[in-house]
Amino acid sequence: MRIQLRKIAFALGISLVGGSAVAAELEAGSPDGRIRVVVSDAQGVPRYSVRYRGETVVEPSRLGMVFKQGQPFTGGFEIADSERASADSRWQQPWGERRKMRDHHRELSVDFARADGDGSFTVRFRLFDDGIGFRYEVPEQDGLEQVEIVDELTEFNITGGGRSTAWWIPSRGWNRYEYPYNTTPLQEVDRAHTPFTFKLASGAHLSIHEAALVDYSAMSLDQQRPGHFKASLAPWYDGTLVKTDAPFESPWRTLQIAPDAVGLLNSDLILNLNEPNKLGDVSWVQPGKYVGIWWAMHLDKKTWGSGEKHGATTAETKRYMDFAAKYGFDGVLVEGWNTGWDGDWASNGDIFSFTRSYPDFDLEEVADYGRKKGVRLVGHHETSGGVSNYREQMDDAYDLYRKHGVTQIKTGYVADGGGIKRIDENGIARREWHDGQFMVNEYLHSIKEAAERKISINTHEPVKATGLRRTYPNWISREGARGQEYNAWGSPPNPPEHTAILPYTRMLSGPMDFTPGIFDLGFNGLDGENRPQTTLAKQLALYVVLYSPIQMAADLPENYEARPDAFQFIVDVPTDWEESRAIAGEVGDHVAFARRERGGDDWYLGALTDENARTLELPLDFLEPGQRYEAQIYRDGAEADWATNPYDMVIESKTVTSEDSFRFRLARSGGAAVRFRALD
Repeated sequence: MRIQLRKIAFALGISLVGGSAVAAELEAGSPDGRIRVVVSDAQGVPRYSVRYRGETVVEPSRLGMVFKQGQPFTGGFEIADSERASADSRWQQPWGERRKMRDHHRELSVDFARADGDGSFTVRFRLFDDGIGFRYEVPEQDGLEQVEIVDELTEFNITGGGRSTAWWIPSRGWNRYEYPYNTTPLQEVDRAHTPFTFKLASGAHLSIHEAALVDYSAMSLDQQRPGHFKASLAPWYDGTLVKTDAPFESPWRTLQIAPDAVGLLNSDLILNLNEPNKLGDVSWVQPGKYVGIWWAMHLDKKTWGSGEKHGATTAETKRYMDFAAKYGFDGVLVEGWNTGWDGDWASNGDIFSFTRSYPDFDLEEVADYGRKKGVRLVGHHETSGGVSNYREQMDDAYDLYRKHGVTQIKTGYVADGGGIKRIDENGIARREWHDGQFMVNEYLHSIKEAAERKISINTHEPVKATGLRRTYPNWISREGARGQEYNAWGSPPNPPEHTAILPYTRMLSGPMDFTPGIFDLGFNGLDGENRPQTTLAKQLALYVVLYSPIQMAADLPENYEARPDAFQFIVDVPTDWEESRAIAGEVGDHVAFARRERGGDDWYLGALTDENARTLELPLDFLEPGQRYEAQIYRDGAEADWATNPYDMVIESKTVTSEDSFRFRLARSGGAAVRFRALD
């Protein structure tokens, strides 16, 4: 029920929480009461603050917007009305890190209006036990029929910022979020990409992000003074942030909150703030594992373009399909099959054809061969940021793949030459950011078009994940961070701590196609700069730690067949889970996950560490009580070390129950992987 708060407050001569009658305040709590949000209109400025377990974690922070035309949502506002609600419902993911989901939250929507009637908007808060989300809802009103947002005033004023530690990457770089993570005091952050994770002096862990990013610009965070962060939206080419029509809604601004690092990993906040599945029956969206003609190009053994070293040939694809069929893999990714790769392919966005093959690649023959082998062809479209060229060919390209039974496509938007290139309605070339409003809409357009053909999309160089996989389950995975390829040629390669930071940052937003599983860890020599800075056991652990419903066995087939005992874990590990639990970890130091296969009784465990060797004591209380399991263990050996002896690995089996625990010694940048095969 809505209450006309301002009228009641003035009539009674009191404030709604305390203080003078001039300012109104509203307070709401999470279901367990540990998170509290206070909303106020002190001095005519809409603000909110957040407390967690009695500690203020976000001090009063501004809300509002500024428009190119029309009155800004800045000062002179009062709380005019509000409404409360609550929900406790269950829903299921068609695929995911857990099948059964619970959406349990309290809601407070607050209407702000100017006393003179010139402008109004609503901020809707949802409070969960694992954090909060809030969004702007702007109704139709005079002066805002066509909206151009030039500033969003949203703030996150972090309590005790000078005593906090942050893990972050810079925002709006040329290479699409692909940076090593910084670990710094919070006050040293400049402009940060989200998810942006930090730890307060009290030990509370928080991460700022957004959910349901649709028809809006992606949010980064600018630190304007120590602890004082403001929303920074990626602009259009002309500097405008968002172009829309009223009424409209912003994405949810999210704050995940936990008492420790592990608590962040077990949060479902982002998914719960997205709309339910809009596609209906999505049984055609199929998780699985794939191999591909990909790593050989990064090692310069093959080329994407045609010629003597061309990787994407009919013969080479059949060889990979034979390998996939032999070991039970679902698909083979083929990059470089279509014309346009010759020369400087990263700048070839205007000339790629997505329907014309090189002469040495027969799409129909390859697809038919895979069908007979029970292996699907995984399609590939690299746009090099030429999105207008891709848009013009999209219908024909997707129809071609549908004709040949291709149900998954990896898309790419490398765009190293100054950003995304589009041609506007006047034929003028414009440059846009990967995460500006134009590209937010362009990515989603590809998802919807693919869904009409029952095709799933794995986006590389994407806009960040914001939980839209719930609404569009064919958006099956994406990249959006430094992946494995940087270990082949990056300067520098991914450091040992990289995969001990990703779960607490990038992975909070959703699945990542990291492409794990490199077995030749010394292709440039063990003393070479470019190589995976991990042990072999850590490469196996990545399949459990870094979630994706489609996982690649990224190395060359011959490297797997040279180490069949270790390869067995990749053959066995599923990619779709009944439930998942983070069971240990500290940001940037180590992490351990346990996951149960969907529709089965077997559990899997993955644990990894940073550049420091450490011993982890991991209780097995996630296992079913009373059930016996054969633990098939792959762990670092006594002499293992990522730099000098990465292959030292012990493979052993033992019988365990939920009352047991494992004590793992992890080498420097090492790991452990376990399959718990249910007995009885």
